[in-house]
Amino acid sequence: MTATAPTADPDTTPSPPGPATVGLSRTADGREVPTARTRLAGRAPDDRLVGWLVTAGVTLLAGVLRFWNLGYPKQFLFDETYYAKDAFSLWKFGYARDWVDKVNDAIVDGRYNPSMQKDTPSMVVHPEVGKWLIGAGEKLLGFDSLGWRLASAVVGTLMVLVMVRLARRITRSNLLGGVAGLLLCFDGLQFVLSRLALLDIFVAFFLLSAVSCLVADRDWGRARMATLVEPGYAPGDGFGPVRGLRWRPWRLAAGVLFGLAIGSKWSALVPLAGLGLLVVVWDAGVRRSIGVRWAFVKAAVADGLLAFGYLVGVALVVYVATWTGWLLHAHTYEVHLSDNNYGPYWGSYTKVQAHGFVDGLVQGLRSLYHYHRDVWSFHSHGLDGVTHVYASNPGGWLILNRPVGVAADLGIKPGTQGCNAPADSTCLRQVLLLGTPALWWMGVPALLYSAYSWIARRDWRFGLVVVGVLTTWLPFLPYAGRPIFSFYAVVTLPFTVLALTLVVGRVLGSELASRRRRTVGAVLAGAIVVLVMANFAWFWPIYTDQLLTTPQWLDRIWFRRWI
Repeated sequence: MTATAPTADPDTTPSPPGPATVGLSRTADGREVPTARTRLAGRAPDDRLVGWLVTAGVTLLAGVLRFWNLGYPKQFLFDETYYAKDAFSLWKFGYARDWVDKVNDAIVDGRYNPSMQKDTPSMVVHPEVGKWLIGAGEKLLGFDSLGWRLASAVVGTLMVLVMVRLARRITRSNLLGGVAGLLLCFDGLQFVLSRLALLDIFVAFFLLSAVSCLVADRDWGRARMATLVEPGYAPGDGFGPVRGLRWRPWRLAAGVLFGLAIGSKWSALVPLAGLGLLVVVWDAGVRRSIGVRWAFVKAAVADGLLAFGYLVGVALVVYVATWTGWLLHAHTYEVHLSDNNYGPYWGSYTKVQAHGFVDGLVQGLRSLYHYHRDVWSFHSHGLDGVTHVYASNPGGWLILNRPVGVAADLGIKPGTQGCNAPADSTCLRQVLLLGTPALWWMGVPALLYSAYSWIARRDWRFGLVVVGVLTTWLPFLPYAGRPIFSFYAVVTLPFTVLALTLVVGRVLGSELASRRRRTVGAVLAGAIVVLVMANFAWFWPIYTDQLLTTPQWLDRIWFRRWI
C-alpha cells in the first residue's frame, strides 16, 4: 500500500529520467515525456488484493455503524411517514394509496390492518425507485422501523464501497481510496440518512455509482484507444479511430444508474447533463493527444452522439420503466386525479378504457406525461408561501448553515430514563441531520483548490469534482425562498470527499519528495482523517438519539441556527 498519490494526472505525469532522446522528448527539468500511446494506456492501480482488503475493511466498518440499533427510534422520523407508507402501498397494490388519518401510532405498534388505507391513489410528488427499495426492506423484515430503514442502510453502506473504489481509481492509490471511504463513512449527514427511510440517500448512491462508471469508462476508452493507434500514428485531418470505440459497456451502466437516480428524484437531471458534457471533454482530450485537430468538435460528433444515447437515451428508458407499476394502474389515476387542485383536466381520452397492449401503453404514457405536468406544477408553484422551521438557504449548505432535526424527546426529568442531570435541569434525546463539521469545513477550501487545479494545472480529476459540485448544488439556489433542506446536499458530499482526498494526496507529497517532506505530509494527512473521525465521535449522541443532559447537548450545538 502506497502512502503517496500522483501530484498530477497519472495519465500525463512524465516518467523519471531515462536514456537521452531528441527534440521535445524531455521536460525542462530533464524528465522523459512518454508517448501518447503510453499516456493513454495509463498506469495500473496498486496491488488489487490490497485494494480489495482496504475496500472490504472500510465497508465493513461503515456497515457496522449504520446497522447498529437501526430500528431505533421506533417511530416515523420526519418524512418517513410519507415514503414508508407509499413504499408499503407500492408492494401491496402496485401503486401508492391514500391512508386514513392518525394511523402512525398503530403502524408503529404493529397493528396495521387494510381498513387504514383508502381506495384512492395517492398524488405522490417524487418518482418511485427509492420507495420500491424501501418497500423491499418492509417486505423482507416487516412493516416497522427496521423494515423501512433496511434499504437505506444497505445503500448507505454500499455508497462507502463505491467511494473507495472510485477514489482508488482516480488516485491510483489504495491508501487514498481508503481515506476517501473513511471520510464518507464518518460523515454525519450521510450516516444519519443511511438510517432513515428518505429518498436522498438513494439519489446520492446512484449518482456516485454513475460517476464511478464514467471514470471507469474514461480508463477503458483511453486503454482501447491505445490499442487502436500504432507508434507514430498521425490522423491528419481525420477523426482518429471511431469504430473500435462504439461499444462502451461502462457508459451503458452509467446510463442505467442515471435513470435510477432520476427515478428517485428529479434533481439528478442536472448532474446527468453536466457530467455528460464533461464526458465529451474527456473524449476530446483523448483525440487531441493523438494529434486530432479541432478535437472537441470532432469528439462531439464521433463520441458525443453515441454518449448521448448511452447516457440520456438509456436513462430515459430506465426512468420510464421505473413507472411500470403506475402505468399498469394508469386508469385508476385518470379517474381519481385528472381533475383536482394539482393540475388541469387531462383530456376526454381518460373517460375511455384502452383495449390491447399497444393502445393501453400509448394511453398510459400520455397519462404519465400529464401526471408529470401536474407534479411539475406542484413543485413549481405548490409550495409558494410555505415555510418550515428547518428550511435553509442552499447558499450556506456547504458550511452547514442549518441542520434538520428529525427527532427529539425533550424535557426528560432527572431520575427518569436514566437522566442524571441536576434537579434544576433536564435531559433530552435528538437525531440531527448534520454533516461532520470538520469534513465539510475543510472541504470548502479543498473545493476552491480544486477549481484552481482544474484551471491552472489542467488536472481532469479536479474537473470532475468541480462539475460534480456545481451540478448538484447550484440548481437549488434559485429556490432559496422555498422550504428546501440542507440534507439535499448529500449528493454534493461525494465530490467534496474526493476534493479533500486529492488534497490529502498533495499533502502527502510525491514519491520523489524528500523523506522529511513525506514524513511531515503523512503527519498532516493523518491529522485530517483523525480530526474528522474524532469530530464524528463527538456528535455521535445527536446522530443516534442518545440521552444527554442539557449542558452536554449545548456543547454540541455550536451555533444558534443549529437549534
